[in-house]
Amino acid sequence: MSTPTSSRSRSAAAKAARPAYRCTECGWTTAKWVGRCGECQSWGTVAEDGPAAAGPRTAAVTPVRSAALPIAEIDVEAARATTTGVAELDRVLGGGLVPGAVVLLAGEPGVGKSTLLLEVASQFARGADGGARTVLYVTGEESAGQVRLRAERVGALAPSLLLAAETDLATVLGHVEATEPELLVVDSVQTIASAEVDGVAGGVSQVREVAAALIAVAKERQVPVLLVGHVTKDGTVAGPRTLEHLVDVVCQFEGDRHSRLRMVRAVKNRFGPTDEVGCFELTERGIAGLTDPSGLFLSHLGAGVPGSCVTVTLEGRRPMALEIQSLVAPSALPNPRRTTNGMDSSRLAQVLAVLHRHASLHVANQDVYLSTVGGARAGEPAADLAAALAIVSAWTGDALPAGTVAFGEVGLAGDVRPVTGLDRRLSEAARLGFTRAVVPVGTRDATTAKSARGLQLIEAAHVAEAVGAAGLGRSGR
Repeated sequence: MSTPTSSRSRSAAAKAARPAYRCTECGWTTAKWVGRCGECQSWGTVAEDGPAAAGPRTAAVTPVRSAALPIAEIDVEAARATTTGVAELDRVLGGGLVPGAVVLLAGEPGVGKSTLLLEVASQFARGADGGARTVLYVTGEESAGQVRLRAERVGALAPSLLLAAETDLATVLGHVEATEPELLVVDSVQTIASAEVDGVAGGVSQVREVAAALIAVAKERQVPVLLVGHVTKDGTVAGPRTLEHLVDVVCQFEGDRHSRLRMVRAVKNRFGPTDEVGCFELTERGIAGLTDPSGLFLSHLGAGVPGSCVTVTLEGRRPMALEIQSLVAPSALPNPRRTTNGMDSSRLAQVLAVLHRHASLHVANQDVYLSTVGGARAGEPAADLAAALAIVSAWTGDALPAGTVAFGEVGLAGDVRPVTGLDRRLSEAARLGFTRAVVPVGTRDATTAKSARGLQLIEAAHVAEAVGAAGLGRSGR
């Protein structure tokens, strides 16, 4: 016969051994299974994750290793950033790699993450001052031979670049202990697993354990760590959301696999700005930084071509000239096509509605195609005016005068609204040789004379006024 005390003990033990459930997308935990995550609202992502925590724990007081110092006496020389040897990546990171920093580079498969980090590892190993530095490159997705062949193709065979093909966390930490590198690259964090934690590699528990161990090594040894991360189908970093909170820098590597252009953006940066963008060109011989990427997005600079208009967009703080092309053709379909490439389709529908209502552009029975040159994206509202002028130019058959650039947001009332970064946009247009700029009213007063030097500013308050000022004449056939 069991006593009440033993019954309570068994019930407490059973309660402590009760499994917990965790969302594989964001890491949210619950005591019972549910079909939908209560945090990220994803369906079918909650799975069993072992026993639940027994409750809050307290830690005993331990002696401190180093006394706290006044903030003015902290040595900042040890926290100075070291250049990676890749100028475009240094721009995004805020000057280079800080000792002990953990950088997560996420991107879609095949976009070029491994190629970029192999180039960074090679340049860092050679050293900007000519002195060799030890770099440990851990690959968990490819064999050492495959990485060696890629390094030979892109010219990344540095003598002090060490390569290890490992998927066990303890072995990776052993390599770090044996080689004492000045830079650690792990490709990728989802392929490394710890034998001390249940679950497969890439799971929530494994990713959290691997990331915590690598971060601890980075902080203890003051070694910068570069981690490659996978992304989900919606573009977010795979694994628990805590991974993004643990690391110091989160970079998104973007690019269309059919285009040579690649962009690196800092989503989170504890050591620098998050409004910088690094531009790269991916070729068969590797990846190279683009200090002037505007040439990739222009095909008819200075030439009058119907259906084409150039605008200047801002990628972070960097201005880039972008050509928008349009084609308007008779349609044999009851519902004419509205096709876009590099621009939001809803934005095209809005611009067409404004042109129909306020500029007498009747294209209800016409197919309208809108595309950007070079695979770039025109995602900001400043490209509205250039898209409108390109459509009107394709409709009338009149080309914009050579050397014309346009930027401005088009409102639903047909008004042309001001945009941010006017000085940077005008300076980039003048540098590329443009002579005329169709801009919103008030641009001349809001910009400096130096930025608009050599440019004729044509201000327009309404989209119909902009069409006439651009030299397209009467909108319509």
